[in-house]
Amino acid sequence: MSAALAIVIFAVAFFFIATEKANKTAVALIAAGVMAVTGLIPGSEVFFSEHEGIDWNVIFLLLGMMIIVGVVKQTGLFDYLGIWAAKKSRGKPYRLMVLLMAITAIASPILDNVTIIMLVVPVTIVVCNRLGIPAQPYLIAEILASNIGGAATLIGDPPNIIIASRAGLSFNDFLIHMTPIVIVIFGAFVLLTRVLFRKSFVYNPDRVAAVMVLQERRAITDPRLLVRCMVVLGLVIIGFCLHAVVDVEPSIVALVGAGVMLLVSGLDISDVLNEVEWPTLVFFMGLFVMVAGLSHTGVISDVGSWVVDTVGQNYFAAASALVFGSAILGAFFDNIPYTATMAPIVEGLVAQSPDPATGEALWWAFALGADFGGNGTAIAASANVVAIGLAARAGHNISFWQFTKYGIFVTILSSVMAWAYVGLRYFM
Repeated sequence: MSAALAIVIFAVAFFFIATEKANKTAVALIAAGVMAVTGLIPGSEVFFSEHEGIDWNVIFLLLGMMIIVGVVKQTGLFDYLGIWAAKKSRGKPYRLMVLLMAITAIASPILDNVTIIMLVVPVTIVVCNRLGIPAQPYLIAEILASNIGGAATLIGDPPNIIIASRAGLSFNDFLIHMTPIVIVIFGAFVLLTRVLFRKSFVYNPDRVAAVMVLQERRAITDPRLLVRCMVVLGLVIIGFCLHAVVDVEPSIVALVGAGVMLLVSGLDISDVLNEVEWPTLVFFMGLFVMVAGLSHTGVISDVGSWVVDTVGQNYFAAASALVFGSAILGAFFDNIPYTATMAPIVEGLVAQSPDPATGEALWWAFALGADFGGNGTAIAASANVVAIGLAARAGHNISFWQFTKYGIFVTILSSVMAWAYVGLRYFM
């Protein structure tokens, strides 16, 4: 009974979010409240459980990075990079998209896809405004590229951190097993964008000519503040890369970095806090509780257990189910709480494997499906929600279905390629 009620509440909320018939933040809060009031998720679990409740590591990581981005914005750096990108691409729409996607995909494995999205989105909006072209196609392409590129390393995508912790996998393990297929899929995606976004490529000669004569250096309004910000940002990036070594959560690194950034900038704190996407943070909290209701009532684990029982000792079938099942479920339930919920189930399946290599292959199948499932819908991954929130704040609204119609196609393509990779590398 409780599982059925959780499914109904989640389905109704998802309907309103997907159709945009109501404000998504309000819907998430109401659904979360109903889940808590009806006892589908205890209050103690909502606020204090590591796996069934609000993931405060994600919330505070986003908050810290939003503050950092808010300070950096005051230096004029995003205007500088926007003009540079426009001039480098000579205003050619497809060339500009490839340039922005490449920057995003290359940086995502190092910075993690949420962080790079917060840095790249403001640049993209500036360059599109300068060129007089719609920003939505470029932002969607960047989000998809960030989720693909972030899959390459342990720190690139939040689900990878969860899987590495549960499976005992190292940073180098991810480089060896995930990076090759990520490079191939990103290459295919770059070619695909030429077709997917072909109707959106607009070239305005007058706007391009006006941008080409601009001096990007003049966009920097406060060089001294920029130097201080770059030093702090560099230290934050180093902290992200070393967080597993020093055993400090990325969220703590981001919060400390934000505090230092505020201290060295001398800016009015209230002005910087106005740059924080508070509705996005609140939406995440509600979404985490909604998924926790499904997890606490056993809906997600029952589905996972059914899959495990169905595939039995056929480990290639198990790997196939993990790739496609994770891509499908991760697309609807947000891949972070989904991964945290399914990881113990995968661990049990791996423990039954007579061959350690086969067992490890199941982890890679799980990681690929969860990571690429993040492109499935507008709420499937943190990077998606953050980017869409930032875009809306700048007046470039991206609807649920505008994103999802591209995301579903890319998820199918990447999942099929990942499935073929897993089959050829580990089972042939």
